[in-house]
Amino acid sequence: MQPNRIRVAVAGAAGKMGLEVIRTLALQDDMDFVGAVDPNREGEDIGTLVSGAPLHVPCVASICDLQGDMRPDVLVDFTTPAVVKANTRTALEMGIRPVVGTTGMTTNDLQELDDLARSKGLGVLVAPNFAIGAILLMKFAREASKHFAHAEILELHHNQKADAPSGTALKTAELMLAERDRFGVGNAPETEKLEGARGADLDGIRIHSVRLPGLVAHQEVIFGGLGQTLTLRHDSLSRESFMPGVMLAVRKVCELDGLVYGLEHLL
Repeated sequence: MQPNRIRVAVAGAAGKMGLEVIRTLALQDDMDFVGAVDPNREGEDIGTLVSGAPLHVPCVASICDLQGDMRPDVLVDFTTPAVVKANTRTALEMGIRPVVGTTGMTTNDLQELDDLARSKGLGVLVAPNFAIGAILLMKFAREASKHFAHAEILELHHNQKADAPSGTALKTAELMLAERDRFGVGNAPETEKLEGARGADLDGIRIHSVRLPGLVAHQEVIFGGLGQTLTLRHDSLSRESFMPGVMLAVRKVCELDGLVYGLEHLL
């Protein structure tokens, strides 16, 4: 390994996103893939899952096992909402900078991790979506919210996604609500004949979640006004769409102090 290269480990290494990250790391001329965390594949060479050829990087059960030659500068986390906070905390306590693509952490969780990161002089990047097009959709939705007072969000993902609504949908709604306190003012009173038919309600923005095999990650924001509608849509057709954003985050997190939420702050 050459000096000044970024040493990277992946948590959730045997998952679809983890494997895609590892494949992409191999193509970078300033990074070295050094560690794989996945308790379901403990002891297995992660290379056999990536390409069928050994990489001589065995999966370990926990981040605490990333020692010696496996100790990274940056940990990329694509695990599950149940473990992501503990993973991020452990990484920071070990002096490792986390790049987190797993959603499900609360505002209080993020504040707690920000405090810890600052006390350690480390950076953390938490992003609900790493696709550049999705970041642009959020930006455009915020701009449109200055002009439309009625909007709904439809997010569609594969049927193995654990949380609903998606972190991207929640982040989009948060940015839209930065432009006005509430949407949907003046809507007629509603009675749902089937509970949940109108989706979740976040300050007047209805959010609808679809989970089906065959999907990857997709989102529409539909605005309504007098005599017109405006639809913004982004589609990730493969997990490759997230990789330029993940690699950008790995490089930039080394320059951060504290937690940054959202890839848009690094663009």
